[in-house]
Amino acid sequence: MDTTAWLIIGAVLVLLTVGIAAVLLVRVFRARKLLVDAGIPLQNKALVWAAIIYTVSPVDLLPDPVYLDDIGFLMLALRSLHAAARAAGVGGRTEQQSESTRLVP
Repeated sequence: MDTTAWLIIGAVLVLLTVGIAAVLLVRVFRARKLLVDAGIPLQNKALVWAAIIYTVSPVDLLPDPVYLDDIGFLMLALRSLHAAARAAGVGGRTEQQSESTRLVP
């Protein structure tokens, strides 16, 4: 392959990782209603804000063209927040609601 093909492949990969990071960042911001709920532990709320700050921060574990660390930190924050919300019985759907929506065609 010539240099142009490698540049195109690299550009597509960079755009894909930036897109994934942007989607995760939007999901973190949408989860902010869980952040104001008193049933969610403070450490889970702090982890979400730390993930947002880390994502926009110029200091990274990996160089900026590689967004794997940002994506991983955002995913960790989202999973932690949603697990804490489920444990507290706050937000989201219950198991019964999610089963009923799966059964409806």
